Amino acid sequence: MQQLVAIAIGGAVGAVLRFSVSTGVHRMMGKDFPYGTLTVNVLGSLLMGFFFIMLVERQISSVELRSGILFGVLGAFTTFSSFSFETLALLESGDWGKALINVFLSVSCCLLATWIGLSIGRQL
Repeated sequence: MQQLVAIAIGGAVGAVLRFSVSTGVHRMMGKDFPYGTLTVNVLGSLLMGFFFIMLVERQISSVELRSGILFGVLGAFTTFSSFSFETLALLESGDWGKALINVFLSVSCCLLATWIGLSIGRQL
């Protein structure tokens, strides 16, 4: 039960962080491309890689804290559903170029960011 509570609290924190970061990025860069979603997905992937090493492989924390951060905070922070919706909206509006760029950047940058997070975590 404590693990579920940790995930729920972490999820609330992650959702608020996602909204705050995404909105802030859109304010700075505009809404003609899903910069906010791309930013949170790349940052979330980086943090997932890092925290996986620190919390799971090195077992630095309790199972509740690990679950709260990985499944709660980062699960709610990353936004694959938003990525899918925004990419589909670009396709439906006929902006195939931006849609393909979004797919390529989201997948490649998030994979790279996860690898970097894992690497950083392993070096500490």
